[in-house]
Amino acid sequence: MTTLHPHPDGVERPYAAAAVHQGVIYACGQLPRAEDGSTPEDMADQVELALDNLQRVLEPAGGGLDSLLKMTVFLADLDEFDAYNDAYLKRFAGLRLPPRTTVEVARFRGRTRIEIDAIAAVADR
Repeated sequence: MTTLHPHPDGVERPYAAAAVHQGVIYACGQLPRAEDGSTPEDMADQVELALDNLQRVLEPAGGGLDSLLKMTVFLADLDEFDAYNDAYLKRFAGLRLPPRTTVEVARFRGRTRIEIDAIAAVADR
């Protein structure tokens, strides 16, 4: 059986925040969007906010950043890889690093320069 989880902010969207199937959490892509709808300019701040949003989706589904199985990261510009990677490694300090794919995409809307897609396990807690 598959369980669909709503978005943590309670806003209705045409897709679930996460689906859990056989102990695996499939999260929808996470953008660096604050609750007020704003997006920070700085890449490090965008990485931090996108990972915060990912954590907010994974936790109600039974996971967390410590239970990630695979991440796919979409960047607007691979020239920003170092800034993104530095912020990513800072956030994951002390956690195991999951497999990761990072690719450049053609464009995002507005100030968004990153989106994070993730698969995680339901954690044994």
